Amino acid sequence: NEWVRAPDGPDWVWRLDRLNALLDEAGAAPLVLAGCRSNQGTLYPRLRAVVLLTAPLPVLLARVQRRENPYGRTADDRARIAEHVAWVEPLLRRSATLVLDTALLSVAQVADRVEELLREPGPPPG
Repeated sequence: NEWVRAPDGPDWVWRLDRLNALLDEAGAAPLVLAGCRSNQGTLYPRLRAVVLLTAPLPVLLARVQRRENPYGRTADDRARIAEHVAWVEPLLRRSATLVLDTALLSVAQVADRVEELLREPGPPPG
């Protein structure tokens, strides 16, 4: 990741040169990328699937309260999380090939679904 200057301020984006190199190196082998960046859509043509892991806002807020990491504990952090769910998640849903609600599925079930996806035959990316 790297900081870039965007029209609306600084933006933390994926290093597309490095991710493209990683995808080239992986070839047809299964590879899972995780994260959410404003430039991720640039990679979508090279990916066989895009999975959105989601949960209702109250679940997300409860989860950040239980973590060791301090992010999500302040009112400003919680407002930003709510803003992202309202604004960013609909964009992610539209581009996802699979949406998994982690409030309804265990970690093992989520992992199983992703593994199933990796085993499914599909057209090669790109």
